[in-house]
Amino acid sequence: MTYLHQSNIYVHGGLTSNSCVIDSRFVLKVTGFGLRRLKQQCKENVSQDNSFWTAPEHLRTKDRTVSQPGDVYSFGIILYEILTRNEPYSEELDMFTSLEIIMKVINTENPPFRPSLPKTTNKDFMRGIETIMYDCLNEDPQNRPYFMIIGKRIKDATGDKFSKTHNVLDALLRRMEQYANNLEALVLERTQAFLEEKRKSEELLFQVLPRSVAERLRDGRPVDPEAFNCVTIYFSDIVGFTDLSSQSTPFQIVDLLNDLYNCFDEVIDSYDVYKVETIGDAYMVVSGLPILNGTKHVKEIAQMALSIRDSVKCFRIPHKPEISLQCRIGIHSGPVCAGVVGRRMPRYCLFGDTVNTASRMESNGEAMKIHISEATKMLLDNFSEFDIKCRGLLQIKGKGLMTTYWIKGHKIDITISDSSKSDLSCA
Repeated sequence: MTYLHQSNIYVHGGLTSNSCVIDSRFVLKVTGFGLRRLKQQCKENVSQDNSFWTAPEHLRTKDRTVSQPGDVYSFGIILYEILTRNEPYSEELDMFTSLEIIMKVINTENPPFRPSLPKTTNKDFMRGIETIMYDCLNEDPQNRPYFMIIGKRIKDATGDKFSKTHNVLDALLRRMEQYANNLEALVLERTQAFLEEKRKSEELLFQVLPRSVAERLRDGRPVDPEAFNCVTIYFSDIVGFTDLSSQSTPFQIVDLLNDLYNCFDEVIDSYDVYKVETIGDAYMVVSGLPILNGTKHVKEIAQMALSIRDSVKCFRIPHKPEISLQCRIGIHSGPVCAGVVGRRMPRYCLFGDTVNTASRMESNGEAMKIHISEATKMLLDNFSEFDIKCRGLLQIKGKGLMTTYWIKGHKIDITISDSSKSDLSCA
């Protein structure tokens, strides 16, 4: 109640013993607060039985207003119930009806009409709690104590001497309440740890599968295969990787590929592409799926390929720094089908002749050159920013003769001033 009065809710307005419930850990909790508007809309349905807990100043008003001193009065009636283990005005109900008792409380009598406590053997304890109870039931709302003061006075009245000799149950309940508080703190801590682990797991899942696909799998929704009319696929591998592997230990090869792929991963983060997989020294990237980007996919892959080629020029093999690493790059554009394959370690795979052709572009390429198909070249012509050179007809396994091209780099526009032109003509 102290917390409730200090919060934005400000007042309970209907505090009775029925509003106090005890959970399985013997922790008392207050319910039924925050419903003043609803109660004001249903004033005609207010039960007369709750009038025993209603303060006199609110009984005298027609609309049954509420206030913090009114909550304190209600708590005083609950204290009577705790001390006597009886309903309010249990002694007086033998002589008066409920309505007569309410009228006596409403009428300003001297002294005010209040429930009377029976005689008890626990006089010291009763004297302290009885004083608190009657202070809460004071006729003047301004003279009723605040709940913070009430709590301190109750602790003083139920001191160690009483609890050691008589109140074993209260000591047990206090210990169980402390255990419940510790348990709630532990649950909160474990929940935060669980949420952190869930976040890490989702980040790992998003690295293995496209985000849209991963979210469907996480939510238990089916992932249907999709057909894409046109995407651009990139393949690259290391020139002379077999010879290099025969001259290196397995750990050195793993470190080499790890450093190289980390370098590639940093490059592709700047482009609208999706890394499909790595198989040995082969590195496969696609643009245009699972999220469509129009014809932008061919430009993204071309720019990415140029950036990767530049990064390979600066890359040094950790255990053989004297050897310059070289790679082959192949690119092809066309339709593909994509979907998740497998239940254990599911993979997002691409299927179709476009994948095979892109792989053939890479395997038939040359060191440190970007080999592209005619389909990719025609799409790149729409952007007019790449320096493309025709390689000519080439026999491609499974495809026959194909006209292929090299991407040399970006076009460089040279603007020559009039003075420069005259100098050149003189020369």
